[in-house]
Amino acid sequence: MPKSSKVSQREHSNQHVTESVADLLAHEEPIDHKASALNVSGEESRAKELEDTSELEDRPAWNSKLQYILAQIGYSVGLGNVWRFPYLCQKNGGGAYMVPYLILLILIGIPLFFLELAVGQRIRRGSIGVWNYICPRLGGIGYASCLVCFFVGLYYNVIIGWSIFYFFQSFQYPLPWSECPSVKNGSVILVEAECDKSSATTYFWYRETLDISNSISEGGGLNWKMTICLFSAWCIVGMAMIKGIQSSGKVMYFSSLFPYVVLICFLVRGLLLRGSVDGILHMLTPKVEKMLDPQVWREAATQVFFALGLGFGGVIAFSSYNKQDNNCQFDAALVSIINFFTSVLATLVVFAVLGFKANMMNEKCVVLNAEKILGYLNSGILSHFLIPQHVNFSHLTTADYADMYEVIKKVKEDGFQDLHLDACLLEDELDQAVQGTGLAFIAFTEAMTHFPASPFWSVMFFFMLINLGLGSMIGTMSGITTPLIDTFKVRKEVLTVSCCILAFLLGLIFVQRSGNYFVNMFDDYSATLPLTIVVILENIAVAWVYGTKKFMQELTEMLGFRPYSYYFYTWKYVSPIFMAILLLASVIQLAFSPPGYSAWIRQLAEEQYLLYPPWALSLLICLIILAILPVPLVFILWQFQLIPDGSNRLSVSYKKGRMMKDISNLEDNDETRFILSKVPSETPSPMPTHRSYLGPENASPLDLGGASNGRYGSGYLMATTPESES
Repeated sequence: MPKSSKVSQREHSNQHVTESVADLLAHEEPIDHKASALNVSGEESRAKELEDTSELEDRPAWNSKLQYILAQIGYSVGLGNVWRFPYLCQKNGGGAYMVPYLILLILIGIPLFFLELAVGQRIRRGSIGVWNYICPRLGGIGYASCLVCFFVGLYYNVIIGWSIFYFFQSFQYPLPWSECPSVKNGSVILVEAECDKSSATTYFWYRETLDISNSISEGGGLNWKMTICLFSAWCIVGMAMIKGIQSSGKVMYFSSLFPYVVLICFLVRGLLLRGSVDGILHMLTPKVEKMLDPQVWREAATQVFFALGLGFGGVIAFSSYNKQDNNCQFDAALVSIINFFTSVLATLVVFAVLGFKANMMNEKCVVLNAEKILGYLNSGILSHFLIPQHVNFSHLTTADYADMYEVIKKVKEDGFQDLHLDACLLEDELDQAVQGTGLAFIAFTEAMTHFPASPFWSVMFFFMLINLGLGSMIGTMSGITTPLIDTFKVRKEVLTVSCCILAFLLGLIFVQRSGNYFVNMFDDYSATLPLTIVVILENIAVAWVYGTKKFMQELTEMLGFRPYSYYFYTWKYVSPIFMAILLLASVIQLAFSPPGYSAWIRQLAEEQYLLYPPWALSLLICLIILAILPVPLVFILWQFQLIPDGSNRLSVSYKKGRMMKDISNLEDNDETRFILSKVPSETPSPMPTHRSYLGPENASPLDLGGASNGRYGSGYLMATTPESES
């Protein structure tokens, strides 16, 4: 970094104190900031200076750059990387899906991620404070982010609770979901009908774990096992968050790194399994025609959007604890790339295991249908001449069965359907798209039952899910607590415990027998549309309201170098356009696809797609409206001047002990130039500048001289804001 940069000058200056102009004005009579100046006596200025200095010094900071990067990785890399990305890759053309994902990551993901990192680091406040600084009329963005974080945290911790339940169930051999339970009917022992019609892992998930009802309308009371697990999950999150980043930062060292250890172990183990290569080749084989499908691009954009945690406020909260000169441009690219490669690593693991599972299921299919053919041969329905001579039923391979199947299909063309024979194609097994809880708690658990030492791998897998979920929950909770602590000055211990207790009580709706349907509702609708709107408004607030040129100048001063011009154009034009298209596509899909859910029907032992009842639709609409309501509400309050002008503040840094001249008699333009060292036309908007008033030994345009008695006699004028200029 060049020695002449402002950042270097700040490093060589010492004992800086931050003075907030709005804080000095807070207890005074309302004045016209455009036409008058406020004189502050030396004693009042000194008291305020000490108060602001104390607040600045008390703000937590990361112990190291590594701790911060691990926190951002732990937040952005979550359960979606393990079970959402592989599903989308499988559904949308395998390797071909990577192309639109990477393009949108570069055009939307990294620029918007950098934007959130930059505003958080520059202003050093949570989401509420950040957007109040940039544009008070859009201050509702911060409150909307907090609400969405709260909604997501409610159901996300339920998933951690499920993982805790499976984790403790894994300490037994054989695994409890490896076989169907038996039911004694008099002297006859029968297999549980629901399990017999489905599978052991499916039965364990729906009946033993969730004890799920047939529809969302059937509450069925609390599931006490899941209630205990949910309480445990909130206790873990509360303990990790109780001291803010002092406690959560240490947790991140383990929770962020351990999943990579498990994924690498699973990849090595998976590659040694029979059929794993088939699964990986299926994933990597591109279906180029899928790239022309707009739906693929929409889902890729949505995944980029959620994978990086944009709009939640967690990214802003974490970056607000950084040093001012931290290279957040590098951090944005680093975390985004690590996030992408983590998704690819998880996808390789999932497809290796699913390839093994597909081969196992295919072999079972061959054995079952071979028994049918033998029965038809013995009963004379089929002739022995239809069976190729090289086929040996005692050692029947999938290739032999395929030959036999094709011969029978050609000869028995008219009555082939009556034979009820399956083709048993490996491709059909691999094409069965499974996502979310179905992948983690059904497909993956079924595959692990065939692993040698299956309990060990099961313990590792669900412990990994707990850590992935915990890292994301810490970021989500920080998106709630950090802005509230910054805004309302409450104790973080009290706020953290209160949030956890409230969330647990509200989360009881997710641990009743119909709770899984509410989890799906919140996952599908409570965040997608509101967060898309929030991020668009964030982009507009910085690029068009505050000004991209002005923001780039602020970043140049903060970082000591100018960010790439690429970000200027993506913030100003590319990202808003793409985000608007994504918002429009989401609204269209919501309008033309009636909201519904997959219900598990106990009597049929299968899933059925049901539409939400009217009361559930009303709840769904209320979730969306409530999440975005703060944005128009705050805008209206500001428009009609129902909020006092004080949330938009300008911080000015200067050296402690330096006497400044009383400038109360200066004209407005001169005073503005004094504070900001700029001509009035260049006066920045409320973004804090943190410039240093350097001592006599350092030349500075702000150095006006004065006595050395350490007393202050300073006059202040509020800088013009976008609101005052309008």
